[in-house]
Amino acid sequence: METVHGTTIAINGLGVLLRGPPGCGKSDVALQLIDRGAQLVADDRTLLSLEAGDIVARAPKAIQNKLEVRGVGIVHIKALPQIRLKLAVDLTGQKERFPTPETVNLVGILIPLIRLSAFEASTAAKIRLAVRAGPDDIEH
Repeated sequence: METVHGTTIAINGLGVLLRGPPGCGKSDVALQLIDRGAQLVADDRTLLSLEAGDIVARAPKAIQNKLEVRGVGIVHIKALPQIRLKLAVDLTGQKERFPTPETVNLVGILIPLIRLSAFEASTAAKIRLAVRAGPDDIEH
């Protein structure tokens, strides 16, 4: 099992890992997605394990069902116990017009990686679109 600094949410049954340094907007983007129907899995830290060829994400016990909301505090929220991870999002501020497709190796498995700015109004919509779109649906 591997612990990563990141927030994980589920969109339509698919896991999305939001990564980046402290204060980069991971919880803020997660909150926007949750407000639009996504479900929390883990905030701030995510445990990753390899199970039957899939990356499974879950929250460490101490922070299960908790979401840190800056300006409000730690909010108790019903979270999914685990989810299969399908996409990683680095909240780096980088936003290329036509990015080269990237992957990231997590617990020995490659999954798609996209890089977005956390503080653009369209970031949550871009993540939902990337989850819905298959690799053949995106031109680079």
